[in-house]
Amino acid sequence: MTTVSRETHERLERFADLLVQWNAKINLVSPRDIAQLWPRHIEDSLQLAELIPEGATITDLGAGGGFPGIILAIATGNPVTLIESDQRKCAFLREAGRICEAKVTVIAKRIEAASPPPADIITARALAPLNRLLEWARPLLKEDGFCLFLKGQKAQAELTEASADWHMSHSIIPSRTDPGGAIIKVSDFKRVV
Repeated sequence: MTTVSRETHERLERFADLLVQWNAKINLVSPRDIAQLWPRHIEDSLQLAELIPEGATITDLGAGGGFPGIILAIATGNPVTLIESDQRKCAFLREAGRICEAKVTVIAKRIEAASPPPADIITARALAPLNRLLEWARPLLKEDGFCLFLKGQKAQAELTEASADWHMSHSIIPSRTDPGGAIIKVSDFKRVV
């Protein structure tokens, strides 16, 4: 389990309570995941916090139920832009940011239509194959920035497939919460010409 301050833990608890309330009305996480909310979603997202420098700006693609974006805003105190096209999920994200005192900006648009200021870090979890994530992330990332993508068992296969279309620096960090999962860190990427 990731160690956080008592205050941060209390804010994460507020987030978890709010998510359970809203999940009864809109599908933020699978109802069967509620019992495993902390290890499956919160802890999974929290493992990225130690990879994020203090003060770095973050943009979370397909923010959904707030994983990892809201969790990172709470844990790091860094400003996080959440891009989500579902208006109901955006309402939840705004309320979660308010209740949890997190520095979040919610953009209610499709990723390809959003144009936030370039971020130091782009994150995504359970959203799309790596190829597509890189396509979306490129225009939203600062030149010297990097991406952190939480991936499941197909991480290596996605990396192999993406390397046919992209030149990139990358590393694979084993997930602490999913024995078959990984965090793919990507930087210096551009399309193969």
